[in-house]
Amino acid sequence: MNIRTAVSAPLEVLRAAAQQLAEEAGDYDALLRMAEGRDYVLLGEATHGTHEFYAMRAAITRRLVEEAGFDAVVVEGDWPDVLRLHRYAGGRGDDTLDQAFADFRRFPAWMWRNREVREFVRWLRERNAARPDSSRVGIYGMDLYSLYRSADAVVAYLDTVDPEQAARARRLYACMDHVRDPQEYGAEAAAGLRPSCREAAATLLVELARQPRPAADAPDAADERFHAERNARLVLDAERYYRSLFGGRVLTWNLRDSHMTDTVLALRRHLRAGGRAGRIVVWAHNSHLGDARATQMAQRGEWNVGQLLREQAGATRTLCIGFTTYTGHVTAARDWDAPAERRWVRPAHPESHEHVLYRTGKDRFFLPLRGAAAQALSEPRLERAIGVVYRPETELGSHYFTASLAAQFDAIFHVDETSAVEPLEVTDLWKKHELPETYPFGL
Repeated sequence: MNIRTAVSAPLEVLRAAAQQLAEEAGDYDALLRMAEGRDYVLLGEATHGTHEFYAMRAAITRRLVEEAGFDAVVVEGDWPDVLRLHRYAGGRGDDTLDQAFADFRRFPAWMWRNREVREFVRWLRERNAARPDSSRVGIYGMDLYSLYRSADAVVAYLDTVDPEQAARARRLYACMDHVRDPQEYGAEAAAGLRPSCREAAATLLVELARQPRPAADAPDAADERFHAERNARLVLDAERYYRSLFGGRVLTWNLRDSHMTDTVLALRRHLRAGGRAGRIVVWAHNSHLGDARATQMAQRGEWNVGQLLREQAGATRTLCIGFTTYTGHVTAARDWDAPAERRWVRPAHPESHEHVLYRTGKDRFFLPLRGAAAQALSEPRLERAIGVVYRPETELGSHYFTASLAAQFDAIFHVDETSAVEPLEVTDLWKKHELPETYPFGL
């Protein structure tokens, strides 16, 4: 792809279309108008550790729930981990607010164990407490890393409804019990050092589907059944995912995003079967929610949630919103499994979309990508993506890809300078945040 430089960008067109943010509820009026008639509103993030992205998504979601009738939030977290938050938000169980976050144990815990998410979950519980069960809003996970925790959850559910079937489930899932580490399991299964559990996981899913359905007047039982089915599906998809990491030609990215899409669609069917609207807000990284067909991911044969929902649910039913930043600070690690740090985000590359948005001089704004504004951002340029690891010393290779922003998203929020999301457990290392040193692109 040829990258059109920021110098030739029609900045006046973007300045005219950009809607300045005033840090008040009215900032999201235009987005709510765009959400009319949509079943899915996808709210992205350019990093997994930016305070403004979390805070803005929470504020937008509150309005979508209160004013537009959205009744579920799905996040880029594992189903069993987020389920504990879901139960707390619905007023079920004995957890305190902080205890409800206890199942986020694996790296990177700060993605969901942070103060912005904590305040949103607190609001969700208070909002739900004043309403009947039939109008309460849930929060759910869609990722697939929890191979063993999901298997345990399936067995625990069967213990309550069919102890005999639970015993069979233990025997079938025993093929994974040698290591209790999903990556080690995947490596050994791919190398032929242990039998694959694929058939066992598929059998469990089929047998669970054959269990008698809860009565129509037992919504709690129907919910628990649905949670068990999603965990059983997760085991099947995660087993394939971890094996494919070490031995297969299947793109693991595609396995993961297909599972996440299937989870969102299944949740909508479940909610509608219970008489709900089934309108869903999704929180995940831009790389999952912006249409992959508009990026160089497509050249690698990769797809993502944004693309699949547009294809399967319809582009007119799916609203894709991106979030971008030019510089600031982010919570990220230097390496996988390393501690969280508050790190300086280098100014965006001169040939990036973020640099174009910065040059508008508007600082913080909402930009619907239609008409002349869409044309201005239709050419392929660099776009930055920071996950849970940030490596500024190799930034161009590690954190940029090429994309057409206007084809990727329906609209974007841009904030020139952002701050780091605050983990629930703030360490001395995080407090000692990284200061600016040198500009990597000769700015």
